[in-house]
Amino acid sequence: MLSRFPVDHETNSKIYLWRGHPWNLEVDAVVNSTNENMDEAHSSPGLHAAAGPGLAEECMTLGGCRTGMAKVTNGYDLPARRVIHTVGPKYAVKYHTAAENALSHCYRSCLELLIENGLQSIAMGCIYTESKNYPREPAAHVAIRTVRRFLEKQRDNIAAVVFCTATSTDTEIYKRLLPLYFPRDKHEEEVAISKLPADVGDENGETIIDERKIRIKPLPKKYIPRPPQPPADLPVSDVGLVRRNSSHLDSYLDPAFMSLIKDPDQRRKEQWEKSAQAQSGWNCAKMLGFGDLGGPPLSAAEEYSLHSRYLAKANSLNLSEIAEMKIVYRGGVDSEGHPVMVVVGAHFLLRCLDLERFVLHVVKEFEPLIQKPYTIVYFHSAASLQLQPDMGWMRRLQQILSRKHQRNLHAIYVLHPNFHLKTTIFALQVFVDNVTWKKVVYVDRLLQLFRYVPREQLTIPDFVFQHDLEVNGGKGLIVDPRTKYVYHRP
Repeated sequence: MLSRFPVDHETNSKIYLWRGHPWNLEVDAVVNSTNENMDEAHSSPGLHAAAGPGLAEECMTLGGCRTGMAKVTNGYDLPARRVIHTVGPKYAVKYHTAAENALSHCYRSCLELLIENGLQSIAMGCIYTESKNYPREPAAHVAIRTVRRFLEKQRDNIAAVVFCTATSTDTEIYKRLLPLYFPRDKHEEEVAISKLPADVGDENGETIIDERKIRIKPLPKKYIPRPPQPPADLPVSDVGLVRRNSSHLDSYLDPAFMSLIKDPDQRRKEQWEKSAQAQSGWNCAKMLGFGDLGGPPLSAAEEYSLHSRYLAKANSLNLSEIAEMKIVYRGGVDSEGHPVMVVVGAHFLLRCLDLERFVLHVVKEFEPLIQKPYTIVYFHSAASLQLQPDMGWMRRLQQILSRKHQRNLHAIYVLHPNFHLKTTIFALQVFVDNVTWKKVVYVDRLLQLFRYVPREQLTIPDFVFQHDLEVNGGKGLIVDPRTKYVYHRP
């Protein structure tokens, strides 16, 4: 019987097994098994402590990571140059095959990123963490065979792959399984033939699902023209019959191509009718002076695609000059423990000249927050006399932030609102999005705001305190400019 993993000394020379944490090794890249939010709490234990705070800060800018995929960051204080983050699958028996293929894709994605970044050595812990209930030995089979198949194609681009184990159990499993996929001699190759599982995956190491294979029928046989026959040899009534019996076309006619689907013109007409109904509301908003609301609403898929494009562009640009304007910045947490994003209206109206770059900055800053419930604090203090963006721009920004922003937004606390702002927000509720803008809470005084968000959780510009004092008088607050200590005015 032919071996599925023959002896290959060149490939074997690139494989190492080491007991310990991968980030202690001086390699080009180490792998971090994390969750979709890429937060420190769900990363490989000890990695962030060893790398320093810069790693967590960069992870927050990446917009998360999907299961089976991988993203790369700098190594910071680690001996390694880069950290490759990947999200392993949760395991359930009835989704065994899906979990296997997702895990295989994790290992392959890490190796692909290694090559894309011009790196050659990598240390990989067990991506299948115990918290996700993946059986240890079946997962090790997937990991080892995926690496073997990848090295068969890319051996010239990779110098070393180090499998790192943290427990004696995993170490023993790897010692037992590595010779099956990386036999060192003919004897181990023969032993592997009998001990390997029946299914060792395809050319990439992924599990093959026969039911899901694309079935492609063979091309029709080459048509060989028949020798011409005199028409007189056949009765007139038979000529058409001969032509209809040319059944060589039947060999490639697929019933799926002839199945009934909805008329595309009818579908397009229905979309136009829906757009026309919505447009009447938008025209009304424009007549009332709230700006042009643009085209029809986007579907969930369209919003996701739009958000992904903006996020990718934002991550590729240096937007530090927008961040320095302090228009949008992170606060602490509100009284319920939700993270807070602060927006300063006066800074936006006075400092922001490039709306496109500002939108990119907003997408980048909000991305880590919108993955879970969060709060917005908006300071409208001293912004009442300035021009304001119309509702069309606000609607576009909301579409770019996607529906996850709407779903996870806990509340918007608006400090020092005026009549014009309240009118605009009411119009946003009516014409744009009733769900999101119903979450607005108007706050007239700083003291009221501190009931929702503690004072120590906010960085507040000095002019906000001054505006609060001017508007509310003795009911407001006074700021000592030397200590920034806030106290009631007697």
